[in-house]
Amino acid sequence: MALTHELKYVKFIPMDEITVIKQELERTKTELGILYEISNAMHTTLKLDEILYIILTGVTAHAGLGFNRAVLFLVNEKEKIIEGKLGIGPETGEEANRIWTQIEGEKMNLDDLINAYKFSNGTLESGFNRQIQHLKISLQEKSGNLIAITVLEGMPLHLTKETIHKYQTDPLMKILKSEELIAVPLKSKEKVNGLILADNFITKKPITKDDIRMLIMLGNHAGLAIENSQLYEKTVLRTHTDSLSEIWNHGYFQYLLQAEMEKTKAQQTPLSLIMLDIDDFKIYNDALGHQAGDKILKELAQLLKNQSRKMDFVCRYGGEEFTVILPQTSKNEAFLIAERLRLDIEKHSFIYEEILPQKKLTASLGLATFPEDGQTPSQLIASSDKALYQAKHQGKNHTCY
Repeated sequence: MALTHELKYVKFIPMDEITVIKQELERTKTELGILYEISNAMHTTLKLDEILYIILTGVTAHAGLGFNRAVLFLVNEKEKIIEGKLGIGPETGEEANRIWTQIEGEKMNLDDLINAYKFSNGTLESGFNRQIQHLKISLQEKSGNLIAITVLEGMPLHLTKETIHKYQTDPLMKILKSEELIAVPLKSKEKVNGLILADNFITKKPITKDDIRMLIMLGNHAGLAIENSQLYEKTVLRTHTDSLSEIWNHGYFQYLLQAEMEKTKAQQTPLSLIMLDIDDFKIYNDALGHQAGDKILKELAQLLKNQSRKMDFVCRYGGEEFTVILPQTSKNEAFLIAERLRLDIEKHSFIYEEILPQKKLTASLGLATFPEDGQTPSQLIASSDKALYQAKHQGKNHTCY
């Protein structure tokens, strides 16, 4: 009797409800697994460009959130603008099929896709990405821009076929030409530091509430990762920047050369090093004093930085000597770059340069390339220094290797 009495209160759940519950649990487990993987990947680096790539790979990868395309913008508080930083996704259906077939054929998971970026030295050369990186949006509340609205309101914005027409003149929409998209702010401590926009412009798959919820959760993780990276980069900049010339100092040059050589060996690509020395700088210093000389050093450092490629590292070696590390650059390519820099310096007007023997401020450059001129950082430095000495011996204002 007691057992029968107890059974009266047992609630039997229909099989179809059990199936739904199991599906929900499985979906939740999958979603948490995806977020866990992406978060773990973001914790493997503090480099901002790598973190941004990891975030958007997580948004677009089939093993991630699975959107066809995604773009990421960051807030520039100093200039009161929002800047396009990265765009990932195919530009055509044919390109999409080729990429997706390759990923499926090679059974590439999230880690594989992230590593493909790291080992390619972070190059993303698609026209789509370049278009995104050229976008700068003013942070004005009355601008009516969908990016500015998302950042200023700090709320997700889901544009459907019924509402997206309101933003047809938006500069981003002219690039995306989306029929539906989701914009999610990236937050850190209740402060918006960027946003992600994603769509399915190839598959036309509808963006569901679950998709939005997942993107919001990823956005919360991403906002913190971006803030940590930006704080780290500011610290690195302060610690490793030469206070006078505002370029990398000697200590960080040694670290960068070592790191780039290790990368070069792993990728089996060349790496070149330019050693640059200002000609007759002692005459300038002795005649006008060290403060005038310091102004020249600072001006020359900025010239070198502005005229170098984004992938290169311009450093102050010491005194009036500078170095430029050229990743993935052969000797012939490096010679052309070195000559262009030498001519840029020769053409540039420096104050009071007429007191120098040639009536112009010039520089001599020595060039060395891995692996033929050195297998270690110290050997490469010695080779470039020897070439610099040769350039001086040939009458200055030369490039030698």
